[in-house]
Amino acid sequence: MSPDARNARRRQSPRRSTWLAVDVAAVVNLVGTLGKYLGLAVLLPIAVALWYGESVWPFLVAGALTSGLGLALERATANAAARVGMREGFLVVAVTWLLAAGFASLPYLFAGGAQLSHPIDAYFEGMSGFTTTGATVVTDFEALPRSIAMWRQFTQWLGGMGIIVLAIAVLPRLRVGGRQLLETELPGPEIAGFSERIRSTARRLWVLYVGLTALETLALASLGWLGIDDRMTEYEALAHAFTTMPSGGFSTQATSIQAFSAAAQWIIVVFMLLAGANFALVYRGLVRLQPRIVVRDEEFRLYVALLLVASVTLTVQVWSYGFEEGEAALRAGVFQTVSIVTTTGYATADFATWSTLLLLSIFALMFVGGSAGSTSGGIKVVRHLLVGRVLRRELDQTVSPELVMPIRLNGVAVDERTLRAIAAFILLYIGFWAVGAAAIALESALGSVDVGTLDALAISASAVGNVGPAFGITGPMGSYEPLGDVSKVTMVALMWAGRLEIIPVVVLLTRHYWRL
Repeated sequence: MSPDARNARRRQSPRRSTWLAVDVAAVVNLVGTLGKYLGLAVLLPIAVALWYGESVWPFLVAGALTSGLGLALERATANAAARVGMREGFLVVAVTWLLAAGFASLPYLFAGGAQLSHPIDAYFEGMSGFTTTGATVVTDFEALPRSIAMWRQFTQWLGGMGIIVLAIAVLPRLRVGGRQLLETELPGPEIAGFSERIRSTARRLWVLYVGLTALETLALASLGWLGIDDRMTEYEALAHAFTTMPSGGFSTQATSIQAFSAAAQWIIVVFMLLAGANFALVYRGLVRLQPRIVVRDEEFRLYVALLLVASVTLTVQVWSYGFEEGEAALRAGVFQTVSIVTTTGYATADFATWSTLLLLSIFALMFVGGSAGSTSGGIKVVRHLLVGRVLRRELDQTVSPELVMPIRLNGVAVDERTLRAIAAFILLYIGFWAVGAAAIALESALGSVDVGTLDALAISASAVGNVGPAFGITGPMGSYEPLGDVSKVTMVALMWAGRLEIIPVVVLLTRHYWRL
């Protein structure tokens, strides 16, 4: 049955409202099913808690509540299970991310620690985890139980798995990223079959995701086994692998990756690079052993070029200003560049204390983002590439109005609808960033919080781009805890909207979405 015929049949269903275009019962059913399985995620922190002799009941209760509620919703709406369409898919994704953040916050609340006992702080940490942002309100990392600390890391890893499905199943229907760009970047019959079924595609990318996580864990743990980095235990290796591959950035240490050896930092750079690349390209390069396709991809080439130029720029500035010298300066420049561009948010230096020019450089990198089809947030490199070509076309057609110039990506023409969607996305992205910065700056001024103008702009950019650290008191070695509740709620909204690529969130606010 075609999608049009299926939608027409659903509209004729007596269970549907005569005016509501969205099948709410179907949404509730699928959200319930997802919640039922999501509750099982507490098994990992339960195992960690048992290993270290810590309390398991916060995770048991959180898992039981989530799975129990999910099962109840699924059974209460069982007759609507087959009625999920495109409209319902957008709402399912939006609601699922909101509820997943709530689920992530439950162990923090039940554990009763002083740092995450406030509901807004706990939800902030949960949303930052599942959106793989990496912003945190934690100030005393050593006070966190090992199981709670690992739960923070694991929520980002779970969020990264969800982002993979989001990129290939939902966003393409709104032409804002994901599969239609993935197909453009990897043309040919093989990739058409590769992307034909969402379930098959997601399974392959998940296997790659899990495999890279395991490989990074092994690489980092080997540093401890060989005596190169005594602080990099098996626990720390797994914890940081959980937050590297989803481009997350949570760390178990107050000083982020600065706490570990140079070797560990270089290993993490490599895996951040992989996490910020198109996962389909990584699959073709590492699993199918087809490096030529990777090298020919225009977005990947621009991604690498931007990283190289930005790394050199930061390295020169770090060295010339005297913050570091030699290999340490190179490592600081490369690490901070890769971390910010891929929106991972790790740090090996407190760049909040660097010069204004360096801060402006890092601020600009917050708007780059990784590749389409990656776990990174931000605007994405392919959008910058296509917008640049649109601008060049406009300039050429200004001189020669009769000139016909289709925009191409990897030799394939990109249709105008996709280009319009990209322009709309960027305009909305800038709008969300500006409104968020204004709200944060206003509340901070009224509440006498030490947040300057550049700090507020960076905080908003970091939240909507899912980057993590910002400047000032919210820098990489700081915390978002001093911000007021309004600022934290604003950041939660920005993190959520940014992770969903904004347009699906805005669509939910339109009358056309809800009305027949």
